[in-house]
Amino acid sequence: MKNCMNFSPVLKERVLYLVLLIVGFAAGFVTANAHPTGLAVLSPQDVAGKVLSYINNNLVQPGSSASLIGVEEISGVYKVITEYRGRKIPVYATKDGSFLFISRPLNLSQNLSMLTKEETKKTSCEDLPKSETPKLEAFVVSYCPFGLQMQRILSEIVKEIPQLKNYIKIRYMGSVTQDEITSMHGEREAQENLRQICIREEQGDKFWDYISCFIKHGNSTACLDEANIDTEKLNACVQDSNRGLKYAQEDFDQQSKYHVTGSPTLILNGKRANEFDFGGRTANAVKTLLCCGFATQPEYCKRNLTTATAAIGFSPAYSSNQGGSGRC
Repeated sequence: MKNCMNFSPVLKERVLYLVLLIVGFAAGFVTANAHPTGLAVLSPQDVAGKVLSYINNNLVQPGSSASLIGVEEISGVYKVITEYRGRKIPVYATKDGSFLFISRPLNLSQNLSMLTKEETKKTSCEDLPKSETPKLEAFVVSYCPFGLQMQRILSEIVKEIPQLKNYIKIRYMGSVTQDEITSMHGEREAQENLRQICIREEQGDKFWDYISCFIKHGNSTACLDEANIDTEKLNACVQDSNRGLKYAQEDFDQQSKYHVTGSPTLILNGKRANEFDFGGRTANAVKTLLCCGFATQPEYCKRNLTTATAAIGFSPAYSSNQGGSGRC
């Protein structure tokens, strides 16, 4: 006899969200200006951190994670805006950080059908900020499979439309502690991030050659040679905290400014942008997103690129059966 509780992964996630919602309301209904636990009010950032940690430890599927977009106070609770698999998902928490509410509260003054339309609306090209010299910043870490996927996409764009490399900047996530660079996947990744940062800043004309090589097999030694990197200059940059670590800290400051928590994350002209609103993890989608940042789009933006989903992780080919849409 089959187990009638053998839900699909998506349905399991929805059931878990519903159970959490019911438990949350049973424990204490949240009203504006009231905190059922009587505990001290926490800062928005502290509550957002607790919420994101709880979601990633309990609600998302294995091997994936949600990231934080922002947090704000609304009607006596904190609205925490998360992103998961390309979708923006708002959740709500009490200001003492004790209860999490997955379902969106209903505004009694609004029509339910209008709320549904607002939830499903995608960002359009017209919605994105414009500039004569747009800047697409892609935040990644060098050993994240999905960060490598985004680097592969950007490398493909630069190969096919070289003019666009002037408007793309790969930035790296991490921190500097006691003159040591750190990253989410450990020392090897931290050092590779620093290596790529130094190449970007001091040997920029060879940066994309190095990236296009590294994303294939992750062999930094071979790629330094293939991209004709001046290793003496590179080593000096990596070892000089007034160069390498200074460049890295600039990236980390921008990471904090935009509240970036997941690799990859795209920022276009100072505003977070979602590649899935334009077609997903493909060269054509990200090219379209970038070109939407031009006040006047140049002719080369009309060129269509591949719509195949880029491979995740290290791969000698642009696309494979290992395409995906996660974040580290």
